[in-house]
Amino acid sequence: MSTTNPPLLSRLSLALCSFFSILSKPGFAADVQRLRAEGWPAAQPVAPAPAPVTPPAAAPVAAPVAAAPVAPPPAPAPQSQLAPETAALQLLGLLQREARFIDFIEEDIKGYGDAEIGAAARVVHEGCRKVLREHFTFEPVRAEAEGSRLTLQPGFDAAAVRVTGHVVGQPPFTGTLGHRGWRASETRLPKLGQGHDATVLAQAEVEL
Repeated sequence: MSTTNPPLLSRLSLALCSFFSILSKPGFAADVQRLRAEGWPAAQPVAPAPAPVTPPAAAPVAAPVAAAPVAPPPAPAPQSQLAPETAALQLLGLLQREARFIDFIEEDIKGYGDAEIGAAARVVHEGCRKVLREHFTFEPVRAEAEGSRLTLQPGFDAAAVRVTGHVVGQPPFTGTLGHRGWRASETRLPKLGQGHDATVLAQAEVEL
């Protein structure tokens, strides 16, 4: 509260306002009477503003210890570009060894007679048949006899059955079984030794 004494004009204005308030407001008159009887109350000491509380310093946080770097797993050894074809190359090698298959196919047979070609084909046939029976088990795709009539229902396995002839519209298709097809139910190719080069289908032969 300000303790500066007001000037004369301000006090005259205040006195006139107080005079009319005392006449019109009994409560205000009682307050003035009490002030006159008891005197102006002593100024209450103003409590000093509390000093700002300084929050306790946060305990230093230890820097996280970096985990030891984990060595990445070793990269797989690069595979030969022929890796997906290894089984096919291995089969060709077996056919060459048992039936001289590559030699027969690569030979120019235009200059040979039918009897000579037939005799050679017999040897190749026997060797190829030996390889297939030794390393594979086959079963027919369709159980029906060839030449029988059958109906292919919607959703038939187009990867296992090929529709030929005049194909119009959508299944069901009714037709004649021209070939039962073959499916390999088991494969028994020998395991290759360490360092074996599957691209070598037949070794060169050097006679001493």
